[in-house]
Amino acid sequence: MIDKFIPDMYQKSIYSINYDKLKADGIKCLLFDLDNTCAAYSVKEPTSKLIELFEDLKDMDFKVIIYSNNTKKRLEPFKNKLLVDCSANSRKPRKDKFLKIMKMFNFDLSEVAIIGDQLLTDIYGGNRVGIKTILVNPVSKEDIITTKFSRLIERKLMKKMHKRGIFTKGQYYE
Repeated sequence: MIDKFIPDMYQKSIYSINYDKLKADGIKCLLFDLDNTCAAYSVKEPTSKLIELFEDLKDMDFKVIIYSNNTKKRLEPFKNKLLVDCSANSRKPRKDKFLKIMKMFNFDLSEVAIIGDQLLTDIYGGNRVGIKTILVNPVSKEDIITTKFSRLIERKLMKKMHKRGIFTKGQYYE
């Protein structure tokens, strides 16, 4: 069961991911979690650095989608400024929205990656459905109450994985 929480890739941030490698590995669609992956909860719209990254990814022919458990209202300013599709209320780690997105845009499991900061939603959800999972460190220590609870469980999982020699926080890998 613990295997479902192990990311395929672990990087410091969305800015340190080797997107050329993902492209070479056949990834065509990138699902980005929003809160604490792309922006802190308190940030209301994308930074120029995020806009530039998303433009570069689109220039590389990636389909970029913000894939979040947050509301449409929260995602709207990001969608409008980044000019990407969004999936609000995605109910991660449930499989149904992942599968709906893949069917809607005609992607195979092997062509999709999820990038997020949480083991319990992003990584577990992606692993359950069988897509590539990429964990990044949270951009902020600021979390909503439900995420604070998840972080407690996440720390215990990371401790277990570290003891088994299968994952160590801060040891990044592709």
